[in-house]
Amino acid sequence: MKKWSILLLICCLLAGCTAAPAAREPAESTPSPAAEPAPEEACICTVEMMDWEDSAVDGDGTSLATCRVHMPVLTARRADGTAIETAGTEAEARALTAAETFNAQFAAWTLDEEFQELADLAREERAWRQESGIDWGPAFFTEMTSETYQTDRLVSVAGDYYSYTGGAHPNTVLMAWNFDLETGAFFVPEQLAGDGEAFSKAVSEEIVRQIGETAAEYDLTAAEMFWENYAEIAAGWSSYAVSFDETGMTVGFSPYELAAYAAGPQVFHLSYDLLAPHLSDYGRAVLGLE
Repeated sequence: MKKWSILLLICCLLAGCTAAPAAREPAESTPSPAAEPAPEEACICTVEMMDWEDSAVDGDGTSLATCRVHMPVLTARRADGTAIETAGTEAEARALTAAETFNAQFAAWTLDEEFQELADLAREERAWRQESGIDWGPAFFTEMTSETYQTDRLVSVAGDYYSYTGGAHPNTVLMAWNFDLETGAFFVPEQLAGDGEAFSKAVSEEIVRQIGETAAEYDLTAAEMFWENYAEIAAGWSSYAVSFDETGMTVGFSPYELAAYAAGPQVFHLSYDLLAPHLSDYGRAVLGLE
């Protein structure tokens, strides 16, 4: 009996040694830290001036019309200066979109259809003059010249448009465009102010003051040299040609807009010192006055 007890004990011990080990829970692995995304390479936009011209002649070789354009073209570039043709990052996509928005504003100046209309108008005018026994005068023409001021954030374009389509004299129109490179959009001056109404009033008062000074130089009153409602016209200054440069803001009125044609364009300059109290943080950033 004792022998059987010993054998039973040995069998139990052997069974315990050969039993499958209890399942172990896998050890939790520490996740690798996520790699920080590589910073996007900064993009820049550069402005270059482009010249475009065209001309048309009648069947006998007489000049009918000419067109000349000197306009800005915005190009999106990588930091190394290479032009961006296909965007590879969000920053490049934004830069390309900004350039496309800017250039679309000036694209119509180089459309063949627009010039063809001018040439057709000149051809009809010359034919009428020949039938009426009137000499053909100067050829019709349109010409747009422009100057561009650019900072890291702002592109401001001041343009002069000249045209002659018959009549006593050519016409002159002052134009301007202001573009925020960061937002990729054109803006109006009041958007730079904390209080647009107060800003507009301050600029208007300064223009009226300068009008008085200009008239006094010719021993005239403002109402004698300018249209009688000059103050009302000055109050709408932001709808005329407003541009910026390193010294301040310029407001230009084309001939006939503020005074007679013989008086020519009327241009008023306002320093940044005068504008600064009215600018918002956004306005100071756009104009580089921070």
